[in-house]
Formats: sequence, structure tokens, C-alpha cells
Amino acid sequence: MELRQISLQHLPNPAELTELAAISPQLLLVFGSPRFFEQAALPESLAPVGANIVIGCSSAGEISSHGVGNKSLVLSALHFDDTRLCSVSEVIAGIPDSHAAGARLAGQLPQEGLRHVLLLGPGLDLNGSAVVAGMQSVLPAGVQISGGLAGDDGAFATTYTLGAAGLASNRLVALGLYGERIGISCGSFHGWVPFGPLRKVTRSSGNILYELDGEPALDVYKRYLGDYAKDLPASGLLFPFEMLRADQQNVGLIRTILQVDDAAGSLTLAGDVVEDGYLRLMHATTDSLVDGAEQAAERVLAGVPANNSLSLLVSCVGRKLVMGARVDEEAEAVADMLGQLALPAGFYSYGEIGPGIDTGDCRLHNQTMTITALFEHPAA
Repeated sequence: MELRQISLQHLPNPAELTELAAISPQLLLVFGSPRFFEQAALPESLAPVGANIVIGCSSAGEISSHGVGNKSLVLSALHFDDTRLCSVSEVIAGIPDSHAAGARLAGQLPQEGLRHVLLLGPGLDLNGSAVVAGMQSVLPAGVQISGGLAGDDGAFATTYTLGAAGLASNRLVALGLYGERIGISCGSFHGWVPFGPLRKVTRSSGNILYELDGEPALDVYKRYLGDYAKDLPASGLLFPFEMLRADQQNVGLIRTILQVDDAAGSLTLAGDVVEDGYLRLMHATTDSLVDGAEQAAERVLAGVPANNSLSLLVSCVGRKLVMGARVDEEAEAVADMLGQLALPAGFYSYGEIGPGIDTGDCRLHNQTMTITALFEHPAA
């Protein structure tokens, strides 16, 4: 397995892609500011790499071997020795279509020999939990999903994915990895701390939260935010929810606010809410988030051999806002843990996808650092 990566501040010219093309990559991963994905010329500009499959998404910050970038374009080329790839995409027609779209997407992937699926999706107008559940209803048992939802620099206006069907704001993109030699190791952790009283979910539908303790959820949330409320939904990234079951036991998931509806008094979250459960606000410091990223890397490291690997890092934009000028410390902590043989590539997202923090089942996370290491085992 060979890896190459470049980071640019403009659309590439052919000469800048020579280093990537030199390894004859089968896969090119593309993560960048939405300003690149708004340009119809982006797919054509990547053609000189010669990759069979080109996938990616817009971001709220880019992660590369140089650390965390803003408004950049990061291109990571991968040449596999003995791994088969298949990329598919599917239109998602809004939140109600989320489960069905996930099932349709997974149904396009051949199942024989499938080991893992990387998923990239729009960051808005979907229920990420339902997309993952729809995929799991079709995929063979034991096949895990990891990836994330696109960002748009925190504007919450339009996000983009890139796949075989080109650039789109309403398409899910999946990459299936096949064969006996492909190895995958996943880990995720957050570092957020709950505060304040528990609030009972008294009315919700999927990922739309209408009432807490019998009051409009938006009213309750605005009271907690105080001066921050005027900057919603972006300021909601600083104060996510911890989810608890009806018995007040933690489910190991955090939920971030993506949209607010003043007329309905509701909050649209990135994933499903536990019906009849409880929610509690959370906060964090830079140190606690960096510690969380290190714990995610520790979990990945246990499954990665000492050879070349790609570490796909998907971290929540809310973490980036909390860390501010110290955001590089998160990526540096992961790089230090995984060592020089792991090439980091990834993005700050509106939702992270991977195995649960305390369970092996794949879920949509918010406010986590989620890492997927890809490598190939030596030939027998």
C-alpha cells in the first residue's frame, strides 16, 4: 500500500498532481472548503491523478499531515496492493427519506468479500442516524461503517459530496472495501462533560426535538444559552446534548444542533433522539477534547500493525470552535499516538460515523473525534 498527499489553496494544475499520479492510485480522497466544491471544474481538475475512484466532501476545516487547515484542498492518493474497491452514490430527498436512502445506497454495493464501508453524506437536510440504520438493514452482518457528514465552514447553508456522479448537495457517497488483506481499525471518543439538570424529552420525531419538560425545546435551549442564543444554530455547537435513556442511563451518544425552527419552537439534531429519554447540556475545554482524541487514537492503535496506513480523522466542527487557535493540538495528539507510518487525512464535520464508544455497533456521533485506520496485511 502506498500513500501520497498534497494540500493546496487553489484548484490543482496538472504539474502539482504528478506526485500523486506517480503511485498509480486506485483511490483519491478529497476534502476541502466549500469554495472548491462550488466550482464545477473541480472534478476535471483532479483527472490527471488517474485514480479510478474519486470521492470526498466539503468541510469545516481540513486535516492533513500539516495539521488543521482552513479553506484549503487536501488530496490523498492511495494505491492498494490487493484490495478491491467499489464506489456508489444515492440521492437523498430530505430527512424523511434518510432510512430508505441509506438502504438504497447499501443495496448498490456487491456483498461478496465486503469488509468495510466508508460513508460520506451531506451535512444538512438528513437524519444521519437513519441513514446508518438503513445501510445496516442491507449490509451483511459484521460489515462496519465509518465516515462523516460534510461541512461548510460553519455556515450551515450548503454542503457538498463528490463521487462518480459528480458534485452534489443531496447525494450520499459510499466506498466498499473488499478482500482478505484489507485491515480496518476504528476508534472514537469525545471529552465533553455534562452539566445542569436532566430534561425529559416529552415530544420528538426522529431527529427533530419539539419539547423538553413540556416546553418548546427551543425556548428551553435559548434560556440556557443566554447571549449565545442570538448566534444559533452555529452557537449550538458549543453546547451539545448528552443523551440518556428513560431509565436515565447514558447511551454513549452526543447530539449537536443543526437547525432551529422558531415557528415550531423545535431543534433539528444531527441524529435521532431517544424517545421518552432525557437530555442534558454538555461543555468542554481544549484539554479535555485533546485527551478525548488521544483516547480515540489509543483504541485505533491496538489494531494497526507497523506498516503504512491511512488514518481518516473525522472530528466535529463544535470541537474546533471550542479549541480555537489550539485546534492543531487535537490532530497533533493523534499523529503522535499513531506514529509516522500513519498518514492523517480528514475533515471537521457535521456528524461522525463509526463504532460506538462502548459498543461495536456503528452509529452517528456528534462532537467526537472518530478515526478509521486503513492498511493492508502482508501477503501470505
